[in-house]
Amino acid sequence: QVQLVESGGGLVQAGGSLRLSCAASRRSIFSFDTMGWYRQAPGKQRELVAQISSGGNTDYADSVKGRFTISRDNAKNTVYLQMSSLKPEDTAVYYCNLKAGVYDYWGQGTQVTVSS
Repeated sequence: QVQLVESGGGLVQAGGSLRLSCAASRRSIFSFDTMGWYRQAPGKQRELVAQISSGGNTDYADSVKGRFTISRDNAKNTVYLQMSSLKPEDTAVYYCNLKAGVYDYWGQGTQVTVSS
């Protein structure tokens, strides 16, 4: 079992920046995995924000391209999401995710609120 612990959420004004962190309790037993960030706004479905493979390949939602950057430190089993030029529509609960083999792990979520 792998536990994911997120940190770094909070309240920020539009145009500001935040960095989210997600630490996994241990390295997955699989050689290849993907870590990512999803978000869910009130009344909306959870959506992919960004993900990064163990090899460093990244993928972003169109709505965050050019503003968010995902990175990972494999030695620390940690993934980061640097968010810049934040908009009110980025307000949501952000969830960390780890996909490894047939396993799919989720963090507890961290609230990000962007005021206009």
